Amino acid sequence: MDTKISNKPRLKKIATHAAGGFIAICILIIQSSNIFAKDLGIGSYTGISPGLFKLIENQECLEKDFNQKVNYKYAGSKINEIERGIKHIKMIRFYNNRPVRINIIELSTDVNQDILIEPAIASSTLASKSRISTIADRENAIAAINGGYFKPQTGVPLGTLMINKKIYTGPIYDRVALGFFDDKYEMARVKLKAIVSTNIGDLKIDNVNQPRMLSTHTIVYTRDWGEISPPTPKYGAQLVVDNGKIVDFSTTCVKIPDNGYVVIAPLKKLELIKNAKRAKLEIKTSPDWKDVNHIVSGGPYLVRNGEIFVDMTAQKLSSIGGRNPRTAIGYTKDKHLIMLTADGREGASIGLTLMELAELMKEFGCVNAMNLDGGGSTVMLIKGKVVNRPPIEGGIALSHTILVSLKK
Repeated sequence: MDTKISNKPRLKKIATHAAGGFIAICILIIQSSNIFAKDLGIGSYTGISPGLFKLIENQECLEKDFNQKVNYKYAGSKINEIERGIKHIKMIRFYNNRPVRINIIELSTDVNQDILIEPAIASSTLASKSRISTIADRENAIAAINGGYFKPQTGVPLGTLMINKKIYTGPIYDRVALGFFDDKYEMARVKLKAIVSTNIGDLKIDNVNQPRMLSTHTIVYTRDWGEISPPTPKYGAQLVVDNGKIVDFSTTCVKIPDNGYVVIAPLKKLELIKNAKRAKLEIKTSPDWKDVNHIVSGGPYLVRNGEIFVDMTAQKLSSIGGRNPRTAIGYTKDKHLIMLTADGREGASIGLTLMELAELMKEFGCVNAMNLDGGGSTVMLIKGKVVNRPPIEGGIALSHTILVSLKK
């Protein structure tokens, strides 16, 4: 009896490798041209739908366009890729023959949809400060810059701050702020529209979690402020609301409820509603950014609607003029976000005036841009390392930052 040895397993293995090689070659061909995908229907051989091929092709085009624009815009500068769609640019500019060190992060969430940009406060309450490295490490951020202004003694942010649709602090002098949406950015001077409505009348709110500027102001303090409300102004009182009900009326500091707030206002205003059975706090902004996720305040404007516009006096920021370390943020017409720091107050980097900063942000393509807190606060961090040179090594303790991270 003759014995036959079958070669089927070996042939099957060879056929499998051949098929795999064929699919790989097809994918490479399709990525370089969509002609084959349309005419031959190669997606059916690879198991990848034509729609997915189109998406891949679009993403590659967006990334190529982003890289080309960054390379052209910052030609002659040192450009590093932090992650796909995120570039770090280092350059030196000269003003009156004197140098200024500049660091820039430019990113596109269209190129990399895993990019997250959001503010973060130093701790669980507003009256706190931490170094940028501490905040970034806590939030697993890959990059960060300092945020807006804050009260140096306590760390409380001065101006509008919203994080994940929650208002932490209200505006001061209606200063300009940047709104972060799912698929866009907007910039405007922001006003507060807040009210405590009750069954016997309404009370207009002047601000939220901000240091008192006038004794006549009506201010709401939430648990984000801390455990205890601030002191009562002369001729004032404090109304405590817990779970929608008025539970206390006092002329001294009180405990802020976990599920409520304290209203501090002139006594004559609070007496009108202190006997109400229910109270509801409503906080909105003007403009009415309904779908906004985060808001960070700064000031003044640097670029508005494509034109240089530095409104120091209007935003009561005349005192920050002159040549200083600077931090700025803005966005381009194709939704690239640009964050910039400029070192100053030293021979190797003399800092920028606000007008010079505005000119830079416009040069880099910003259609809207604003100044953030500067001076000793100016700091940029990338992957755990401070890349600029702040006056204090590692940067001073900050109230809040703007973080860049990747979706988990």
